[in-house]
Amino acid sequence: MKNYLNFETEIKNLETEIEKLKDPYNQDGLSEVDTKKISESQQEIDKKLKEIYSNLDPWQTTLVARHEDRPKAKFFIDNLFEDFIPLSGDRFYGEDKSVLAGFAKFKEKSVLIIGQEKGDSLETRIERNFGMMRPEGYRKTIRLMRLADKFNIPIISFIDTPGAYPGVGAEERGQAEAIARSIECCMLLSVPTFAIIIGEGGSGGAIALASANKVTMLENAIYSVISPEGCATILWRDPKRTLDAAQAMKLSSKDLLDLKVVDEIISEPVGGAHRDRDLILDNVRKSIENNLNEFVNMNGDEIFNHRKNKFLIIGRNKGFVSQLDDLSTLSMKKNKINIFFEIFLKSKVNLAFSLVTIILLSYLIFFL
Repeated sequence: MKNYLNFETEIKNLETEIEKLKDPYNQDGLSEVDTKKISESQQEIDKKLKEIYSNLDPWQTTLVARHEDRPKAKFFIDNLFEDFIPLSGDRFYGEDKSVLAGFAKFKEKSVLIIGQEKGDSLETRIERNFGMMRPEGYRKTIRLMRLADKFNIPIISFIDTPGAYPGVGAEERGQAEAIARSIECCMLLSVPTFAIIIGEGGSGGAIALASANKVTMLENAIYSVISPEGCATILWRDPKRTLDAAQAMKLSSKDLLDLKVVDEIISEPVGGAHRDRDLILDNVRKSIENNLNEFVNMNGDEIFNHRKNKFLIIGRNKGFVSQLDDLSTLSMKKNKINIFFEIFLKSKVNLAFSLVTIILLSYLIFFL
C-alpha cells in the first residue's frame, strides 16, 4: 500500500484509477484492459508530479524528507556496498541500534560505512529508536572512525535523524559530550570523509557525523539546527506555523547550497526518491565515486586542511575574507582610528610618551 502526502491527493486519485483499469474484472461492465486510458493517466500523473515537485515549499520538502517509503540508510548500505561487516558496541556502555556501522567494499576499495537508520516498519522503528542516536552510538562511531583513520580508510556517512535522543538516560550518560567528541573526531581525521543527507539532518545529532570533507544532500532532504515544529513553538508559541519556520531556517538543499553549507545536491526522481529506487541508487553511487576520486592523490595534511578550510569559509564571503581560497586573508575590518592607534602604539617611544601623559593627566585631575 502506497503512502501519500497531503498535497498529493490528485496523484493518489489518478493512481487509484490506473489500478482499477489494470484489473477490469473487478468492475461491472468491463472485461478488458484499456491500455490507452492507462497510458493517458500515467502521462497525466507524470505531468502532475513535475508540476507539484518543482514548486515545493520548505514545509512540503520537510514532509517529503520524512516520507515513510523514502529509502533509508540500510537500503543504501545493502545495495551500494559489498562485504559489509557490521560492528557493534562503544566499549563503554553498550550497543545503539539506531546507527549501523562497519567496514565494506566500494568499487573494490575498503570504506567505513556509518548510517543513521530509522527503520521501515513500526517494529524496526521502535528498535532503531526512530534514528535518534544515544551517547553509546556516537562513541561507537568515534571508535570506528579512529580505527579507519589508523588504516587510512575513507569514511562515508548516511545522515537521517530528527536529532539526538533527548531522553533522561541519554543525558545522564553524557549526550552533549558524546556529540562534541564526535564532531572533534570528524574534524581531526586525516582520511577523506563524506556525509550524505538522505532524509532529515536534524540538529547536533546530524552535525556529529556530517562534519566532513564533502557534505551532499538528496534533492528533497533537509538539514537544520531544529525541526520546523520546534522552531515555531519556540519563536511564536504556535507549532502550526511550520511553513514560516521552515522558510526562515533555509533548510532545503537549494538554500544550503547557496549558503555553501553543503557541497552538492544529488538529484532525485520526479516525485521523490521513493518513486524510483534504482535511479536514486545510481545517482548516489556516481556521487560517492566522484568524491572518492577527488581525494585519491591528497595526503593526510591536505585532507585535514581541506576539511578545516571548508568550515572556516562558511558565512565568511561578505567582507571578512578577501580571497576565499586563502584563509590567511581572514581578518576583521578595521576603521582608520584603530589603524592609527595600532601604528602609534607599535613604537616604544610613543608608548612611553602615552603613559607619561596619562600619569600627568591623572595627577592634575585628582590632586589639583
